[in-house]
Amino acid sequence: MGVVKDVQSKAELSEALAGGAPAAIHFWASWCEASKQMDQVFSHLCTDFPHVLFLRVEAEEQPEISDAYAVSAVPYFVFCKDGKASDTLEGANPAVLANKVAKIAGTIDNVESAAPASLGMAAGPTVLETVKDLARQNGSSKTETKISVPTENLTKRLQQLVNSHHVFLFMKGNPEQPKCKFSRRVVEILKNEGVEFGSFDILLDDDVREGMKKFSNWPTFPQLYCKGELLGGCDIVVAMHESGELKDVFRDQGILFISKENIPSSAAQGSGKGGTAGSTTLSTALASRLGTLINSSPVVLFMKGKPDEPKCGFSSKVVDLLKQEKIEFQSFDVLSDDEIRQGLKTFSNWSSFPQLYIKGELIGGSDVVLEMHKSGGLKKILAEKGIIQEEKLEDRLKNLISSSPVMLFMKGKPDAPCCGFSSKVVNALREEGISFGSFDILSDEEVRQGLKTYSNWPTFPQLYYQGDLIGGCDIVLELSKTGELKATLSE
Repeated sequence: MGVVKDVQSKAELSEALAGGAPAAIHFWASWCEASKQMDQVFSHLCTDFPHVLFLRVEAEEQPEISDAYAVSAVPYFVFCKDGKASDTLEGANPAVLANKVAKIAGTIDNVESAAPASLGMAAGPTVLETVKDLARQNGSSKTETKISVPTENLTKRLQQLVNSHHVFLFMKGNPEQPKCKFSRRVVEILKNEGVEFGSFDILLDDDVREGMKKFSNWPTFPQLYCKGELLGGCDIVVAMHESGELKDVFRDQGILFISKENIPSSAAQGSGKGGTAGSTTLSTALASRLGTLINSSPVVLFMKGKPDEPKCGFSSKVVDLLKQEKIEFQSFDVLSDDEIRQGLKTFSNWSSFPQLYIKGELIGGSDVVLEMHKSGGLKKILAEKGIIQEEKLEDRLKNLISSSPVMLFMKGKPDAPCCGFSSKVVNALREEGISFGSFDILSDEEVRQGLKTYSNWPTFPQLYYQGDLIGGCDIVLELSKTGELKATLSE
């Protein structure tokens, strides 16, 4: 075939793989030097293996494809046979890349034996020198571009950027000249909503670009913030805009609207409290009614919609969390009573919804509740208030392990793994058609550290069957390779 083809959509990739020809896919980024160097090697291999389909995907521009293949770092390569992924390679390792291409082409069996010279006699001096340089730099090991932890100074700078405007957009390009379609779409939505916003072109500063991925725990751009809190990327912003939720969030957060037709109500102006009336005093009757509602149950959630039909993503997250933890609660739909909705903002001095109360005390909104749950603080408060019994860590680990016959403790979730080892175990289980439960150890540091001691196994992922530890990535892949995985997990 001899030409590297740039893929512009998931449909285009599916069509390219449908023929069943062996294929190599390079996930790359224009800002990553390792990606550029490996792309030279990739292009050369294209001429050496004319019967292999060589495809190139810009990882951040095609998030749907990247998510489908669990790409979390670049350069990253996926190798396909008969239309299905059969192997992967993380990082810049030209020798292994050459061997893996040769393997799907059917010319070699051993993917680890090649030296840089295996790229072939036709390689030009520039490419071969690049290969040698990479081998020297990397010790023939992986050097993928991962998100590093921001330094204290960088974190402070990122926080200042996030807080510099009530609505702030990290994007590619600027509002007048967006450099990607996703950034352009979010800019159009913000202009349509009629809100003023600040922006930062992440293409101009790689420290900010990489730092924001870790700071927000969000791997792609654009990223939209409101009052210092991440709302999400393009897909989430579009969904919120189309449902009307984005306007509600702006209103609840006291964001000023530019055009009069977009101002939700005259009462939303003046106080800057997200719709709170200009007067901060409550009538005796309203204060009494609010007090009665807040104390109507040990746990009360003021939300948009009802638990079975939440009307906003933030309310839905808190409901899911409470149900997941099997915490009994009463709820009140603030959309059904505007007097309660506006009055509670003044009563609690909290401008948005949902709002969670425990024994008459405000805990906070969605972000606060989710963070407390992640740290274990929510259960601690519930235990202190006598609503639940304090659970010992060992009991919690046992309950988690036994929550599914096959249980995987991993980094990330099955549809969005956060490390290559977790991704490989997920793929191995799915290839065998094995149903399994999972737990994201990145979401709970107590579980993450406790499980290392409980299992006497220091790393993740960890796979359990019927409460017993099977092992980590290497053991699972070995069982899969020998055909014993399914039998082991069904004894």
